[in-house]
Amino acid sequence: MWRRYSPSKEKADLDKYYGIEQEGQLAIVVNNEVVEPKGMIADGKAYIQYEIVRDYINSRFYWDPNENILLYTLPKDMVSVEVGSKDYTVSKDKNSEDYVILKTEGSTAYIALDFVQQYTNIDYEVYDDPERVVIVGDWGEHTVAAVKKDTQVRYQGGVKSPVLSELKKGGEVTVIENEDNWKKVRTKNGFIGYVKNSALKDAEKKNVTRKFEEQEFTNISKDYTINMAWHNVTNSDANSSVLQKIAESKGLTTIAPTWFHVKDTDGNMDSIASTDYVNYAHQANIEVWATIRDFDGGINSYDESYELLSYTSKRETLINQLVAEALQSNIDGINVDFEKISDECGEHYIQFIRELSVRCRQNGLVLSVDNYVPKGFNMQYDRREQGIVADYVVIMGYDEHYAGSPEAGSVASYDFVKEGIEETLKEVPADKVISGIPFFTRLWEETPKTEEELASQKGTEEGEYAMKVESKAYGMTEAKDVVAQAGAEITWDDAAKQNYAKWESGGVTYEIWLEDEKSLEAKLDLMKQNKLAGTAAWALGLEDPNVWQLILKYVN
Repeated sequence: MWRRYSPSKEKADLDKYYGIEQEGQLAIVVNNEVVEPKGMIADGKAYIQYEIVRDYINSRFYWDPNENILLYTLPKDMVSVEVGSKDYTVSKDKNSEDYVILKTEGSTAYIALDFVQQYTNIDYEVYDDPERVVIVGDWGEHTVAAVKKDTQVRYQGGVKSPVLSELKKGGEVTVIENEDNWKKVRTKNGFIGYVKNSALKDAEKKNVTRKFEEQEFTNISKDYTINMAWHNVTNSDANSSVLQKIAESKGLTTIAPTWFHVKDTDGNMDSIASTDYVNYAHQANIEVWATIRDFDGGINSYDESYELLSYTSKRETLINQLVAEALQSNIDGINVDFEKISDECGEHYIQFIRELSVRCRQNGLVLSVDNYVPKGFNMQYDRREQGIVADYVVIMGYDEHYAGSPEAGSVASYDFVKEGIEETLKEVPADKVISGIPFFTRLWEETPKTEEELASQKGTEEGEYAMKVESKAYGMTEAKDVVAQAGAEITWDDAAKQNYAKWESGGVTYEIWLEDEKSLEAKLDLMKQNKLAGTAAWALGLEDPNVWQLILKYVN
């Protein structure tokens, strides 16, 4: 009976517990998690691998392995460190420490934890046997408990689980969670395991804080509801249409001409900016937030955007040209529309947004960033960080079914727009979110696939569909005309909250989900209900003139 139920005295293999596989590895505990032991002690200082710093401690640190430089973004400054140096610069001011800040082993970068702590609200302590660093940064209210009697911290709840560490009477542990007769706890010296309830007493809530002054990212915030529209300008001559576009609209607060394109992967830029255009807009009391794109001219692929953004010098070249052009043409803001960002490129993209935000803040320029409706496959855009460093986060609430879509469907159904807003609000404050709506729709043409086509596409995404689908984009008035010419009946699709038409002609089935005043009102109502910063429309010239009166109802 005693052998069966008595507490085990077996000691846990601590190297295995901390993941240590070779001599010299420093185990790492961050808050309530044992993370990979990607640290080391050098010259008496704790160093942590960049990826661990980025993923668990402070994601604003950025390592550029191409140019061997470590960066940290402050609201109005860039902190920069070179490999093997005790010096660092804040903007152009040189500072020094009494230790090497950044070390490398091959392509792996290690940052001195003392330096990380300068910019991060953390405390840490280094312990021996095995060598480990315990980093705490989860400040706020915690449940703590006193140790009532000498006891053990075990790997799991249960008296037969191996012992991680001994606890002495009078000590204190942080309680992570309760599990039946056991509590999961964190000890001060870096063990996360289980202690029997009967060995603890006086559990209480305690506010745990550390004095640290975080620099605040200030933002430009307009004191009105933004009514913005993109102006798809394809060449310099097209700028002259701005007077007509403004005259045809009502209540526009902001216009975003597509003026800037990344020319090459070195960060050079093409511009068709016009100071006359800006002057006309300003005379009409309209701000100009010029758009820069990583497609539609110059570069136009995921690989090219990665090649551009993964080099600090190339990002700097682009930002210098962009800000210089903005100041020269007297625009009010920059709108970033980068749509070729791969998963791998995510950390470089958000660093570009951070660096651009610093220059915009220094020069009084509004920075807005365009985003897809949030989905699992586009989380690399890091909307949460955008919501801190940028002034506005724009949701492109359209292209639910896009030009190359394998099936017909709405460009922007009600639920698609609603999901885009709700998911964005989980990461970005409502007063920074602008909801993008379409002034266009797509006419879908469907024809049955031949047996040969079905056979050749078997096993592919296209092979899942029996119909061959093509589409063409139409502005609002044109789309109505197409339906009228076909003599098709229009019905209300209550799920999509759009008028819908379907007809057949010459063996082809046509389908269209119309964008009109009724469909836009449902989308604008979502903006109003969620108290967003405003609305943005793609694109000027595609709208039915009557929609402006409707939009005015929701932005005033």
